[in-house]
Amino acid sequence: MSDLAVVNCRQLVTLSGPRRPRSGAEMRELAIITGGAMRIRDGRIAAVGPRREIYRSLAEDTEIVDAGGRIVLPGFVDAHTHPVFAGTRADEFEQRTGGASYSEIAAAGGGIRSTVRKTRAASESALLDASRRYAGWFLRGGTTTIEAKSGYGLSLEDETKILRVIRLLHSERRLRYVPTFLGAHEVPDEYAGRREEYAEAVIHEMLPQIAEDQLAEYCDVFCEPDVFPAPQAAAILRAARALHLGIRMHADQFSADHGSLLAAELGAATADHLERTTPAGLAALQAAGVQPVLLPGSVYNLGSSEYPAARQMIGLGMPLVLATDFNPGSSPTTSMTMVLSLACTHMKMTPAEALTAATVNAAWSLGRGRELGSLEPGKQADFVIHECDDYRELPYFFGRETAAAVYLGGACVYRRSD
Repeated sequence: MSDLAVVNCRQLVTLSGPRRPRSGAEMRELAIITGGAMRIRDGRIAAVGPRREIYRSLAEDTEIVDAGGRIVLPGFVDAHTHPVFAGTRADEFEQRTGGASYSEIAAAGGGIRSTVRKTRAASESALLDASRRYAGWFLRGGTTTIEAKSGYGLSLEDETKILRVIRLLHSERRLRYVPTFLGAHEVPDEYAGRREEYAEAVIHEMLPQIAEDQLAEYCDVFCEPDVFPAPQAAAILRAARALHLGIRMHADQFSADHGSLLAAELGAATADHLERTTPAGLAALQAAGVQPVLLPGSVYNLGSSEYPAARQMIGLGMPLVLATDFNPGSSPTTSMTMVLSLACTHMKMTPAEALTAATVNAAWSLGRGRELGSLEPGKQADFVIHECDDYRELPYFFGRETAAAVYLGGACVYRRSD
């Protein structure tokens, strides 16, 4: 039996509380233990409390981890990422600085389809190597779990290739991956002008094989009138649910309420983006218990000023989630601390609300709330020692890699060498 104790924490930010997603005023309650300590046995948290209390319970052979007077938090849970792809779209970033819009670039053959062409041409081993690099980036920022979408293959062969890479990455036990099938991310070149036929291929060819091979836990659809309109998105998601996959949605990034009303109707686990959602869409999501996943990094990177209405959502009692939307086009960042900063500065969330949205609420949105997202007895010991004196420094000093050490299941998977 392994035995570990984390001591000398300036702030042990536990986020302990009700065993459900946090909403309203609960999002500001971080359950911080000043001068706290934590006991870990066999990869799970055994106890948290004041240092003196934890010290009394230690055995002679307990391994001591000295936090050095820094803050200790749960690992970030990034509930919306696209982490397996080939190449970059730095050329498109340059085009946008010159005034080209995201939609104009996509219409000219760029955007998602550009990454699809590169990803299809890449071998599984090349994708694995590239994705390991990004895994290192997530860890250096203090992230320990990511929801990992496919969506850059858009064929049965290439979507399964991406999902196999995600499975391999998860098996390496550096970072936890929750796999999501996003075959309905865009219509590939070979189906140009035949969107309905491609949707049928997703339903009848891709989904059954992916479910049989147990390559995904969730299915997602990019629901927009000019990508996958609500009727097609609904057919895909209902087929996924019939195969016992959970459902998530890209909703209302560019058009009002088109996706949010469908997410509410279907009772999706999450509706992600929501930049254009109106009060009617928000009310429907709240009534249906759909968790909103907000992605301010993509709003920032696309040069938009239309951020989701986070304060209105909190006022409605919706348990918000924050995520990076890491992808090669609209949000090429793995930094949850940058997302926290954007949430505070542009969506007027408090640092405590943002932290709750990036940890325990995110864990619940992935069906992991009983295992991850807070530092409570019985949960997996996924925690991070941050080079900070106060948790509010995470969004305050934006652009930093604050993680000094990252632990997954009680094992150190990253340590910064100064």
